[in-house]
Amino acid sequence: MRYTGAVGVATAVTTGLTACGGPASSGDGTGDSGSGGDTIEAGLSYALSTGFDPMITSGATPYAANMHIFEGLVDLDPATLVARPALATKMPEKINATTYRATLRKGATFHDGSPVTADDVVFSFERVLDEANASLMAQFVPFIDRVTAVDGSTVEFKLKYPFALFPSRISVVRIVPKKIAGADAKSFDARPVGSGPYRFVSAVREDKIVMEAYDKYNGPHPAKAKKMIWRLMSDPSARVSALKSGRVQAIEDVPYIDVKGFTGQDKVESVQSFGMLFLMFNCADERFKDKRVRQALHYALDTEKIISTALLGNAEAATGYVQATHPDHRKAATVYTHDVARAKKLLAEAGVGKLSFTLMLTDTGWVKDVAPLIKESWAAVGVDAQLDIQQSAAQYAKIDQGDFEALAAPGDPSVFGNDADLLLRWFYYGFWPENRYGWKGSDAYKRTRSLLDKAAAEADEAKRKELWGQVTDLVADEAALYPILHRKLPTAWREGALTGFKPLPTTGLSFIDVGRG
Repeated sequence: MRYTGAVGVATAVTTGLTACGGPASSGDGTGDSGSGGDTIEAGLSYALSTGFDPMITSGATPYAANMHIFEGLVDLDPATLVARPALATKMPEKINATTYRATLRKGATFHDGSPVTADDVVFSFERVLDEANASLMAQFVPFIDRVTAVDGSTVEFKLKYPFALFPSRISVVRIVPKKIAGADAKSFDARPVGSGPYRFVSAVREDKIVMEAYDKYNGPHPAKAKKMIWRLMSDPSARVSALKSGRVQAIEDVPYIDVKGFTGQDKVESVQSFGMLFLMFNCADERFKDKRVRQALHYALDTEKIISTALLGNAEAATGYVQATHPDHRKAATVYTHDVARAKKLLAEAGVGKLSFTLMLTDTGWVKDVAPLIKESWAAVGVDAQLDIQQSAAQYAKIDQGDFEALAAPGDPSVFGNDADLLLRWFYYGFWPENRYGWKGSDAYKRTRSLLDKAAAEADEAKRKELWGQVTDLVADEAALYPILHRKLPTAWREGALTGFKPLPTTGLSFIDVGRG
């Protein structure tokens, strides 16, 4: 999975948000006929690791597909990550501090032809909030108390406490048909039915996903192609060849070494993302309980060398929790520059003589390229790190059993939302600190939770950002889990073959408002 590896968050959620390797979706074998000027073909870098149910989908590829198959009341623009109305006629209306209402688009239907009703909206939120369903999305909407249907097309939300980001945050919940998802969740997971511009046709785990335009869609972003075939190509060279040969019109996750090789009508663009490489330490391990040890290992890293050598310049060193281009970026009070002397001094102050441990890493190509440079940096300060590189799912399975010392891995929850509250809560509130890196009982964790809760209820934007800034300073100083760098994501496409195409700042590809040239 790729989003961040929350493999354990619900085992599906695994999100792993994480990773790859879940159930294969059923396919009907259709999808190759009719290719041509009315069909968009694309090369995706991940096989199907989970099904498509938007309540629990954690794989990068099915999540990207769901952007085309499902709608929320509010969706995020795929390229800008700015919230905009989808099934709702406008952004939710604030009635008072803890009450919001939303009205459904008239005439909206699901792909089986049935109307989208307020009852479907209530059902979609209730199934996410039901703890028995272990929904990945539940952690993003803990402020919702109840959802009720005012009439057939109006829904009212009652909140447990004021939450200023409510209108945009509910984009994490996609609306599903109650009569289908409620009747057979397993079948729905394999053959999703939404209200988006494209309807699901078929999917084969390591081969392709096929979608076609939903002719009865009446929303703001109708399909501009009759059909889409997403080729699932984990081999980077195969994706590059597919684009250059014209077999596909766009590919994601271009290998950094190939970025400069695109010429003529084949275009490539690297977009700065939140997506990061982070270090996570087991704070319950005696070797890492002292934050000075964790800080020393960050100062020891020659991050600029890692970026220039392994990533060929396609990243920026972390100066805060979010990337410098993020609207909520704040430079942390602690910025980890390459400082060997300081690293050695911190280790000495912590009473560490010879430090030896195993660093787990995921087997993503660019992470494997970074691995030896991390080992080299630490060796320069007398630290011996043994490298353990395996698939993401395998690594997080061990972590969730408490079997780990340190981890370096990619993470990017921004696919779910781009506000600082969501991004900070993903790694510093709930599952990760309490179940993965042993931060639960610390005063720093208690302080982090308090600041995030206070910010969530703060209506004043400037004050809210100041509170997020305090969290940034705190987690940077603690370095229990903290980014080393934020990546740029290279996407390539054939100019002229697509209209309206834009590369994304998150994993995946979007063909919303995109047609064939």
